[in-house]
This record gives sequence, structure tokens and C-alpha cells, in this order.
Amino acid sequence: MKHNRFLQFALIAIVLVTLMGSTHTAGSAVKAQPELIQLAQNKPHQTVSLIIQKIGNTNSPEAQVEKLGGSVTRNLSIINSFSAEMTAEAAAELSRMETVRWVSLDARVTSSACSQCVDTANLANNSYIYTIRADKAWNSTPYPQGKNVGIAIVDSGINSSGDLYTNMGVNRQVANIRFNTDYNQNTSDGYGHGTHVSSVAAGDGSDSNGKYIGVAPMANIINVKVTNDDGSARLSDVIAGLQWILENKAAYNIRVANISFNSTVEESYHTSPLDAAIEILWFNKIVVVVSAGNQANGILYPPANDPFVITVGATDDKGTTSLNDDIVTSFSAYGITSDGVIKPDLVAPGKNIVARLVNTNMGMAKAHPANVINQTYFKMSGTSVSAPMVSGAVAILLQSEPNLTPDQVKYRLTTTANKIWTGYSSTKAGAGYLDIYAAIKTKTTTSANINTLPSQLLTTGTEPITWGNIGWNTVGWNTVGWNTVGWNTVGWNTVGWNTVGWNTDYWDQ
Repeated sequence: MKHNRFLQFALIAIVLVTLMGSTHTAGSAVKAQPELIQLAQNKPHQTVSLIIQKIGNTNSPEAQVEKLGGSVTRNLSIINSFSAEMTAEAAAELSRMETVRWVSLDARVTSSACSQCVDTANLANNSYIYTIRADKAWNSTPYPQGKNVGIAIVDSGINSSGDLYTNMGVNRQVANIRFNTDYNQNTSDGYGHGTHVSSVAAGDGSDSNGKYIGVAPMANIINVKVTNDDGSARLSDVIAGLQWILENKAAYNIRVANISFNSTVEESYHTSPLDAAIEILWFNKIVVVVSAGNQANGILYPPANDPFVITVGATDDKGTTSLNDDIVTSFSAYGITSDGVIKPDLVAPGKNIVARLVNTNMGMAKAHPANVINQTYFKMSGTSVSAPMVSGAVAILLQSEPNLTPDQVKYRLTTTANKIWTGYSSTKAGAGYLDIYAAIKTKTTTSANINTLPSQLLTTGTEPITWGNIGWNTVGWNTVGWNTVGWNTVGWNTVGWNTVGWNTDYWDQ
């Protein structure tokens, strides 16, 4: 294995030297993912989808794409980037431009859900609400249920229903937008994943007389459709959705973004365009909650690898309200990333979770009929359904204390997480089990992520931002932050950019 890895790196080095010898494009270094460099060597004429991150306010990379026979497909201004299609050989040449920072494959993303799990007869009624103590939070002053807090569900769309549409006559699905590319040109969910995830986060249970109620049943839902009706998407689709969230956060009071899928390509958070985009949301006071993935002790794919976000693993609550029999599921991803980041941050139930169904004749329900509970509900497993529990918890916490920053929210949830259960393992479960009631009853405003370096894409030239001087530790959110010396006043030239498959769903074999 070591010998093969040595040969692999040697091959990449040879390709780098070869490509760097070209004089067709300005610049000297090849700035691209190793996977792309290998494609340029082995399949130079293969057309690839890319995300190109630029240096400075320039359109020269876009013009060069056209000169090299490619085409620009989407503007991704949130990370000073664009997506394009061209040959692998041309992409490697493009990466040598002085105005190009990094070229990434526009990888597929994958979800984190499961199907053929446990027989319906063994499924208890929505025990996870009791496991994470959401019921105690709802029934304690000030009785928070996420009211008026916007949760953006970045997923396969959402089908409106009683559970997800109104609460006491008020429409809670306040916005619908799409960035998917298939034939379905509307924001509805033809797959089922986004509807299920939304129901876990914020369903009000009206279709089941409260039997299957979500975590934040009065939160507002923002439907950001990024995947096609077969569940497929590319990173550029997702980043475009995140860009829309940033631009519309004030209009819909978007305080939480839930991402229940991962990239299919391993990458450092310092070079991942998806990680860069979610950090932009985080630094603009939007809490980003992501699924850890379902590869057990394996790779943590973006965005689960990002140190700022809240990465959520999955437990099996055995269908009981007691934590005594709970364990971390066999599929829940955990480990140390290539950047030395330990994940997940905490865990929540993710086995046999019942939530809203689109219908029985399409998408996940058609593929996994044994998981259909009835015409309205479906059971699913995976870190895909653990993440929205935490998103709902964030909405509850922010209704109670709307001035909390994302770093303060993360600190509150992780420091109040429950470690006193038989199945607890810090390696697999991070800080422990989500406990919403403990989070709202604890009033600390300490911040997480102290001294954590942001993506190196958020730098000027080759020098990183000196966060100790202007950042969270010394001045922080309330006095400087992004609203006062952020992107609008300092901008790209000083702290700016100048310097998807569904593997989070779990289906038993």
C-alpha cells in the first residue's frame, strides 16, 4: 500500500513537472487537485466539470476558458469563482494562470440516508424527540419551537404538506428557489430526501396528529433545491444555492443552513470551494449544520471536514426514550481529517427516523418500499437525518437568544452535549449527544473555534488573514465582524479572495 502510494505521488510530481514546462499560459505553478492532474495525464481529452477560483476582480480566466475550447457554465461570486467545462488537459493549463488561484473538479455530492433498515413492526413512535429532550425545551419558558427563525434546507426540494406548510394558518415555507439542472424546472421534491430532512428539522406533525413531529415545529422553512430528482448534484449547484442564501438571509431571517450531503472527492478545507462557501455563510452569522457521512471510520468529505461548521454523526436510539441502550451507528463517519480536524462535533439519532413522504410512487419510496410507513410517512437512516435534528435545535436556541453568533451556538451545543450514556465514545461521538433542553438552560456566550484558521482561500495574496488582530478573539462579531469591516467595506483586495452523490443516507445491505 505504501509502495503504491509512493508511486502515485511520484506520478503526480512527474505530471506537475511536465505541465509546468508548458509556456502557453502565464504563470508557472500548476494549481489544481491531484485527481485533475492525473486526468490530464491519463485522459487529456476527457471533458471535465470544474470550479475555478480566481485571484482578484478579473474576467481573464473566463476568457481563457473560451480560448482553450471550454465553456463557462455558472458564476459563483460568493467564492470569487465560476464553474466551467473543458478538457482535462486544458484545465491543467488554465490552472497555471497568474489570476487563477485553484482549479477543482466540480464533483458530485452524495446524501446520507438509509433504507432497508429495521422492520416497521420494531419501530417505536418518534422516540428521538425525547432522546434529545426537545419536548422539555418546548414546554419550558419561553417555550421555544423555532418561531420566525429561518432554516434553509439545501437539498432535493420540498413538497408542501400540512407538516411543512402551515402552522395555525401561517405559511412557514416562506421561500422556494432552485439550482438543479434536470428536466424538473420547479422547486418541488421528486426524490423525497429534502422533504424528509425538512420534516425532521421543522415538521409540525399535523399529518399524523402530532405522532411524527419535527424538532422545531414553528420554524420557517426556506427550500433551496440543488439536486435533481435522482438525487444527483454538482458542487457548483450547491455553491450557487449557498450564494443565494447569503444574498437573501435578511429577507427571510435565515439563521441556519442544513446540508445533508457530502462531496464525493476528498479535499483539504483550505482548497475546497464548498468549504470556502460555507465559511462565508458562517462568518455572516448563519449557522451551518452538515452530515458527517456514512463511511464509518473513513474519509470526512467536504463539507463535513470543515472545522467551523457543526458536523453531526448518527446514533441508534433503539426506538426507546432512554439513552441507556443507545449506541453510535455502525455507519456514522468519524475520524481526523487531512488537516488534523477531529469530527464529528456531536451526534443525534439517525436510525429508522420517520418523517414526511413525498409519495409512494417516486424517488426514495419507490426504490425502498419496505421503508414506507403509510401514504404520508417514510423511515430513513443516516447522518442525513441526524443533521436536521441539530438544525432544528439551533432554531430553538436562536429563538430564545437571537443575538448568539454561530461560534457561540456551536460552543453551547457541544458543551451541553450529553456524555453520560453507555455507548458514548469521544472518538465516534465527539462532544456527545445533542441535548436541546440543556443548551437553552445554559447561558454561556463563550465561542467555539478560537484560533481556528479559516480557509486559506480567504486570504490576500499568499499571506493569511491575521485573525488575532482583527478577528473573533480580540474584536469579534459585535464590534467589528463582517457587517462593519467585512466584505462590503474591506472587500476583495484586503481580506478577500485576491490572495455531489448521497453518501449520507444509509441503506442496510
